[in-house]
Amino acid sequence: MSARGIRAGGILAAGEGSRLRADGWAVAKPLVPVDGVPLVEHAIENLLAAGIERLAVIFNAGEEDCARFVETRFPAADIRVLVKTTASSYESFREIAAILPPGPALVSTVDAWCPRPDFVRFAEAAAALPGEATVLAVTPFVSDEKPLWVRLDGSGHVTEIGGGAGDFVTAGIYLFPERARTLPAPPTIGRLREYLAWLVERGDPVRGVAIDAVVDVDRASDVALAARLSAGRLEGTR
Repeated sequence: MSARGIRAGGILAAGEGSRLRADGWAVAKPLVPVDGVPLVEHAIENLLAAGIERLAVIFNAGEEDCARFVETRFPAADIRVLVKTTASSYESFREIAAILPPGPALVSTVDAWCPRPDFVRFAEAAAALPGEATVLAVTPFVSDEKPLWVRLDGSGHVTEIGGGAGDFVTAGIYLFPERARTLPAPPTIGRLREYLAWLVERGDPVRGVAIDAVVDVDRASDVALAARLSAGRLEGTR
């Protein structure tokens, strides 16, 4: 059963993965394995474990191997795969949002490696919040080269996104209500992080739910770090 009625989910996997290629990985980023499991498979399994029934995944043009992998690995799942190069993470988000059914949607970037129990707990906690709120998974564990800092007030509302410091960093996992998914944004918005900051600046309800650790897998060293998190050997986490 889905977390409090959240039945739709999406995965943003259209990035170039240039830093992983520079570190020697020959496969497309969504197929880079952590503990033998490709990133995209882990992300799909997380969403399915949270009760998501309809999924959409977007890959870069030229990554038909990723599309074939998903179709072969999950033949019984309701997954729509797009293969399309986008200019930004925000454009990828819009492509996904346009094909998902009405209602809230749980969205993850493909490189946000999160332990499954923590992912499901986030989905459940986010679903329990007021339905008009956009909910960000946030973490005190900083593994991103360019972290997106957030500040929260005492009730968990996000008061600021961006800057050089904050209470937490975003984890690449989100719950978007239908209204936020369809809200027209200014043409100057280029990246998803800019869209999130715009939501906060315009006074939209944006909440944060903390999870222990998420590894943003951009480098070969991040693959090893995620494997340590998978094995429970990451200091400072459960």
